[in-house]
Amino acid sequence: MGGTAVTGLQPRAAPGRDQNSGDPELVGSARGHEAIATMLAAQGQWRWAYEHLRIALELHRIESTYGESTNGARAPVTVPDQLRREIAQLRREHAEAREESLRDSLTSSYNRRYLNQRLGTPLTGLGLALVDLDWFKQVNDTFGHVLGDRVLQRVVDLLCAQLPDGAFCARYGGEEFVLVLPDTDAGTAIAISEDVRARVERYSWDELAPGLRVTISAGVAHDGPATAVADAEQLLLLADTLLYAAKQSGRNAVAYRSGGRVRLAGAAAARRGIVQPDG
Repeated sequence: MGGTAVTGLQPRAAPGRDQNSGDPELVGSARGHEAIATMLAAQGQWRWAYEHLRIALELHRIESTYGESTNGARAPVTVPDQLRREIAQLRREHAEAREESLRDSLTSSYNRRYLNQRLGTPLTGLGLALVDLDWFKQVNDTFGHVLGDRVLQRVVDLLCAQLPDGAFCARYGGEEFVLVLPDTDAGTAIAISEDVRARVERYSWDELAPGLRVTISAGVAHDGPATAVADAEQLLLLADTLLYAAKQSGRNAVAYRSGGRVRLAGAAAARRGIVQPDG
């Protein structure tokens, strides 16, 4: 918390006070910090939980100290400006810490935790594209892991460049990423994925290293109805199967299923010998 004034206070609970009385905004703020403290403690983030709890206790102490006049009548509760600033700062830092916990540290795309959270909520017209960099091990072996990391970062920039509102990219693991495309039809999900593939292929990779070439393959699955987590997991499995088909059909391709058969989008559609996965 970097030496904030709140951490130096000595809050104490007010015995015998009705927790539902006093200024509603103040009591609500105290309860809000208590709820946040409980949530953070359950996640093992004890330092953050402690800071929120101390603020909650201090808010209750202020209510107890200043909430009544000398004759016992209710008086307006005034929260000191310094404490208001500390509360606002703590909220900002908490929001920043939460956002950081949901981001991949290398690429700044969302991480697997965020992906699981989002796929655990109903999403209408959900399209999923499982994206994998082609021959990425060769990139690392030829140009080194430092440049490989830069390639991953640049690919994520390209994946996210023109995503529609509500869509996002998450790192699935290693050099695999998931594009989550809610509120889209199947044709739009395929078109977005093909645009991404072409954008990566056309990028001037020589700017990073002479002779460097990077392409991606993707499998696109789509489900029209509202999708719960079990359906989303099945959708990811289908996208994974289609990604395998794209790889086996020559890479640098987007594969999808239509009419019971695997097809390739865009320029790769003219290829012969598209691999049809079992089942």
